Amino acid sequence: MLKLNKKDLWDNFELYLGGVFIAITVITVIINVFTRYVLKFTFIWAEEIAVIGFVWTIFLGAAGAFKHKMLMGVDFLLQITKGKMRALVELISNLFVFVVAIAMCSMSFIYVINSKKITAALQISYKWLNVAIPLSFMMISLYAIINLVHNILRLAGKSADKTVPQERD
Repeated sequence: MLKLNKKDLWDNFELYLGGVFIAITVITVIINVFTRYVLKFTFIWAEEIAVIGFVWTIFLGAAGAFKHKMLMGVDFLLQITKGKMRALVELISNLFVFVVAIAMCSMSFIYVINSKKITAALQISYKWLNVAIPLSFMMISLYAIINLVHNILRLAGKSADKTVPQERD
C-alpha cells in the first residue's frame, strides 16, 4: 500500500498541487483529441480547462522551483564565488527577487481584482485563472524572506544554510 509522507507533502505542496493541475490538463487534452479524431466531436469546455490547469501548473512550478533553488538566477556568479562573497551574492540575489516578487504580487493582485472577463464555454471568471499569479508571487516572496534570513545569519557567522552547498574558504 502507498504510504503518504505528510512532511514531504507539506514541504512540496506547491509541486504536488501543480502535478494535479498538469494531470488535469493532460487528461483533458487527451480526451479532447480522442473525441475530435475518433468520435468526430469536441467538448467546448476542454480548452478552457486545459488552459486553467496549465496556468496554475506554470505558476505553482515557478514557486516550487524558487523554493528548491532550481531557477537559473545568478548561478554563474555563485559558481565563481566562494565563502563570504558567495553569501553576499546570494543575499543580493534574494533581495532582488524579493523586491520583484512583491511588486509582481501587488500588480497581479490589482489585475485579478479588476478582472471582469469570464470564459466563453464554462462562464468561469478569469479571476480563478489569474489568482494563480499573485499566489505564486506571494509564495516566492515568502521563500525569498526565508532565504534572506539564512543569508544574513550565514554572513554573520551564526548559522549555515543546510540547503545550499557550502564552499570552503
